[in-house]
Amino acid sequence: MDTLTPEARSRLMSRIRGKDTKPELVVRSMLHRMGYRFRIHRKDLPGRPDIVLPRHRKAVLVHGCFWHGHLCKIAPGSKSNTAYWSPKIEANRARDQRNRVALAELGWQVLELWECEIRDLPRTEERLLAFLKPDPCQPMPRR
Repeated sequence: MDTLTPEARSRLMSRIRGKDTKPELVVRSMLHRMGYRFRIHRKDLPGRPDIVLPRHRKAVLVHGCFWHGHLCKIAPGSKSNTAYWSPKIEANRARDQRNRVALAELGWQVLELWECEIRDLPRTEERLLAFLKPDPCQPMPRR
């Protein structure tokens, strides 16, 4: 049972961002401090990845645990109105999968970071460094 009125719930939900979320800003700031330059939300790529490193042909997707169905400690799932939220979140997960496949088919490597994982900053930095480490088998892109 929802404890808020429909108007209050609508007002609350309208304030939730789709871009420039706190986890996304943390990752962008971390990448910038590490010396990487990137683009955000490139419209010409499937799903408009949150962070794109064109020189490396790599994309970073920063997912909110609730909205993308991670089911972790910070977002155990919807407790109310599950008839609405369950199909919506499953559709988000299916779209995420389609976008990952489409990016891979275009030659992009993708790293998914979850909101709950980003809270561990040293671990997030390790994952980013490992992901962005040059692959010796791949030729370096031209400048």
